[in-house]
Parts: sequence; structure tokens; C-alpha cells
Amino acid sequence: MLAKGLDPAPIVEHIVELAREQRAGIREISRSELDATARTESPQGVVALADPLPEVALAELVTSPAGAVGRDGRPALPPFLLVLDGITDPGNFGAVLRTAECAGVTGVVLRSHRSARITPTVAKAAAGAVEHLRFAVVPGIPSALRTLSSHDVWTVGLDAAGPRPLHDLDLAGEAVALVLGSEGRGLSRLVAQRCDVLASIPLRGMLGSLNVAAAAAVACFEMARRRP
Repeated sequence: MLAKGLDPAPIVEHIVELAREQRAGIREISRSELDATARTESPQGVVALADPLPEVALAELVTSPAGAVGRDGRPALPPFLLVLDGITDPGNFGAVLRTAECAGVTGVVLRSHRSARITPTVAKAAAGAVEHLRFAVVPGIPSALRTLSSHDVWTVGLDAAGPRPLHDLDLAGEAVALVLGSEGRGLSRLVAQRCDVLASIPLRGMLGSLNVAAAAAVACFEMARRRP
């Protein structure tokens, strides 16, 4: 759907061209109707309606299909998962997903309650990342961590008080899951206990912690850098 009266722009022309290539219907509607449909702040004049994102079983995230290859055409690395223990702010959630996709995360584990879900606001903040990540929604993170451990996935909980600096971890090519807590309390007690190791980001300033989206960016790219 396009808002009526949009100023000509190459990006809009490109979107229309892609829609026609995919045989998607194109309809012009009033700006007020588009704003109501978008359900986000400051929509930019174009809205696409799509099927809900598919969810996968947790076990599917820890196995790579035979012959799977990475973006560079080489054999795929072991899974690199992101486990989110109760992030509730849609902006933070979307930013974390964008970072995760850019850092090469292969799957995201979410809990089914008291957690942000993928909404139009989250999808906009993620800037397309939701289309390239696989999601498993689980009843509880502690039990999911136990399942990951049974599949030889090394779980690393990010905690400001973690005894090991993140950059000291040896990520020797095994499957790994980075576990992030909520904006306020961080990792819950049981989740922290179920992690194989608790790691921290060394801070040099006066403040004692980073915003969860900023911490996710530092941690994801540090772990990606240390993988083969």
C-alpha cells in the first residue's frame, strides 16, 4: 500500500518495481488510512502486508542442514544463537535483532510470556533483520538452556558482575549461545545458574552498565570475531 500524493523518489519506484516482480498487489490509500494500518510512529508512506513469521522448534536451531554453507560459500559454522530472557522494550528488541543478524547469529530464542514480541514497531527497528533470522519461542528460558546444553551448545550469560571478561573466552568453533537478560534486572537467577559461564563487558567509565541493545552489539561482534 502506498500513501496517496507521495513525492517521486527512486526508493519508492524501486519498491513498486519489486512488488510487481513478485506479483504483489499495489494499492494507493489515504495517508490517514496508511498511518492507521502501519501502527508505527512516523511511517514513511509505504506499508506491506505479509504472513506472520514462521517459528521453528528449538532443536532446529542447533542443527545445520547437511551441506549448509555460509554467506561466503564456505561450509557453515556451528550455530551461533542469541537467547533473550525478557527484553520488553520494542525499540531495544528491534535493535538487538538488527545487530544479531549483522553479526552472523543463526537463530534467536524468545520466551513466550513477559517479553516483547515481533510487532510492526520491532520489525521497523530491526530494519529487515526479522526476515533473515530464525525464531524459536519457548515457555521458559531455563529449560531451553538445558535443552541447548544437551545438544552441546555452550551457553554464555552476559552479566555486569560476570567473573570472566567476554574477550577472554575461548570460542574454539563449538556451537555457542549468548544469553541476554531484561533491561532492568538483567539475567534472572535461575537463568544465570543454568548458563555454562557468566561473562562481563569490561567498563572503564563511572557508569556500571550498558543499555541492553548496546551490550548486545558489543557482545555479538566480540563473539563473532573470536569464532573461526
